[in-house]
This record gives sequence, structure tokens and C-alpha cells, in this order.
Amino acid sequence: MQVHAQYKVKGKVYDSTRSYPMQYVTVHSTSGKLSISDGKGMYEISVGEKDSIWFSYLGKPTPKYPVLTMTTPLQFDIALNIGTNVLKEVFVKTRDYRQDSIQNRLDYAKAFEWAKPKIRPGSSEYGTAAGFDLDQLIRMFQFRKNRSTAAFQNRLLEQEREKFVDHRYNKALVLRLTGLNGEARDSFMMRCRPIYEFCLMATDYELQSYIKDCYQDYKNQKAAGKLKLQDD
Repeated sequence: MQVHAQYKVKGKVYDSTRSYPMQYVTVHSTSGKLSISDGKGMYEISVGEKDSIWFSYLGKPTPKYPVLTMTTPLQFDIALNIGTNVLKEVFVKTRDYRQDSIQNRLDYAKAFEWAKPKIRPGSSEYGTAAGFDLDQLIRMFQFRKNRSTAAFQNRLLEQEREKFVDHRYNKALVLRLTGLNGEARDSFMMRCRPIYEFCLMATDYELQSYIKDCYQDYKNQKAAGKLKLQDD
């Protein structure tokens, strides 16, 4: 059996001006491998020595580049003929989970700044330490109020985590990667919703790979009759 050498090709994808990195550019190899550029425009793909690669964005493919002709396969940067002249005119940004989180903290400052009261020394009319601060002592016995405040704080933090997951695992991304829409997409997203810790640590590439793997499993189970998908 003949074994072909394996290589790594990686680099960065830019727009036509080489000023902006491009995300979500699909990288193909003639052997069937696939990769997607991340938020910094970076990509990496495994290829064989006889492979060629090409790039695709918005359905427009580039010419194929044979691996053996690449002088620097570990820094194979490319500029796509995609205009970005409108980018510099965009100044207004919609609110995202970070801004909502900051506003959340401001709106509920008392809850986030709440801390369990501690007994501290009081002072007598003569200026020497004598007993405890009566107000602090009374607060220590307000157990129900303290527990309620702590629970409210935890709910606010959980709300922030859910908004972060919604920010990364969004409908537009799932539609682009799976083609699902309407109730079928909602059902898929609910079934495959990732946890907060994964969304926090995963790169864009890892998150997209996760969605694609889940979608493949989703299709397999549908084909086997284990799932009932509602079509649009």
C-alpha cells in the first residue's frame, strides 16, 4: 500500500486591500478536507503532497493552488477580491452581551455589591473598644434577606452566561452552517445547545465544528427515524 506524505497548510485570509482579516472563508482540498477561517482570518488544513487547495466565500471560489508549488505552506496568506470600502463608514454598534452585562451590573449594583455582613468592634463614649456594632449584629440575623439577595445575584450571573451562549451560538450561524430554518432550526438549536464553559473556551473553528458534528448526528438520527423534524 502506497502511503502519501501529509502536510499542513496554514495562513491568513485578507480582503482585497489586505487591510482586514476575513472570517468564515471556507478552505477546500482536492482530497476532501475542509477548514474555515476564524475571527482573525487564520486557517489551517491537512493536505497530501499531490493535493491542491482553494478558497470559497459567498459561493465564489478561487483558483486551485497545488501544494507542491507553495514556497511557504505554513504561511500561505491570500487576499480575496471582496470589497470592504464600506467598513470604515460603520461607527454604530448594536448592543451585545458585554454591553448588556455592564448595564445589568449597573441596574442591580446593590445585588452585585452585596456581601455578608461582619461583626466589627464598636466604641464607647470614652473612645475605647467596647462590644460590637449593634447595627451589624442585627444584620447578621437577617438570614432570609441575605439568602434572597445571594440567590438573586446568582440568577443575574446565570442570565449573563445564557446571553453569552446566545451571542456565540446564534440563529444566523446555525442557518449558515446547516441550512436549517424556522421550527427545524429551533428544535436543532435547543437539542444541541452548548454549555457556557464550552462557548467561553472554544475558538470560532471549534464552535463551528461542534455545530457541524451535531448536525451530522441530527441528520443520521432523522434518517434512522429516531427524530421527527418539522420542515419549513
